[in-house]
Amino acid sequence: MKVRITSDSTCDFSPELKKRFQVGIVPLYVIKDGIAYRDSKDITCAEIFAHVAAGGALCTTSAVSQSEYEDFFAQQLEGYDGLVHINLSSEMSSCHQNAVIAAEKFKNVHVVDSRNLSSGQGLIVIRGSELAQKGELSAREIAEDLRAFAPKVDASFIVDDLTYLRKGGRCSALAALGANLLSIKPCIEVHDGKMSVARKYRGAFRKALKSYVADRLKEDDTIDTSRIFITHTPVAEGIVDTVKTEVESCKKFDEIIESEAYCVISCHCGPNTLGILYTHK
Repeated sequence: MKVRITSDSTCDFSPELKKRFQVGIVPLYVIKDGIAYRDSKDITCAEIFAHVAAGGALCTTSAVSQSEYEDFFAQQLEGYDGLVHINLSSEMSSCHQNAVIAAEKFKNVHVVDSRNLSSGQGLIVIRGSELAQKGELSAREIAEDLRAFAPKVDASFIVDDLTYLRKGGRCSALAALGANLLSIKPCIEVHDGKMSVARKYRGAFRKALKSYVADRLKEDDTIDTSRIFITHTPVAEGIVDTVKTEVESCKKFDEIIESEAYCVISCHCGPNTLGILYTHK
């Protein structure tokens, strides 16, 4: 079987990762001043943050429509026996619902709800790609494997400033004010497709990140050490290196991948957001 693996832009795959894992990507949309821009194709994170810093309204996001998925699947299926598409969590977007409806138009398109976002979604995409490249499983079998694999993903991130989450309705104004005044950096976890606050760290962002990495990785023998993502929105110089050093001191991973979040993810959490994402055995 020759199976094509595709995903939404919310998997935050760099051009290098798309090429390496042979993945087709369909973009969601960022809405700025009433105009829709394709995620990280027509707009950049720097433009979004500059717009908000200048007093502009927070950008919103929009899902891929059913008709767009139909066109995308038809194009991506050319030369393949089947296709597996991995969506952003259905708890966070209508993308999954739209993709499922679109897939009904095809004989061998299977849609997987990642129950995740960003590189958490990306880890599922990578597994799908590795299975597809072996050529041993059908599209249906790969989709079934990925649905069983999704709960093994461990995704979390630290937010330096709750302003964007507050403006986007994902954090109350009072909670944001209290956190910012007390220099609290919340750790946001993804569980069964939904986000929730796991822990709160106090102090400078860099210090909070070091504690966060140690708390996630130390004393946990269930972690699959084959691969870990360090995924972030724009952060100060040296932050990523600090996190990478802390990761390496806590646990030996075969591969550490640095990834920059695309615009859809970034415009919800704002600058100075960073997470480590990996899987369990």
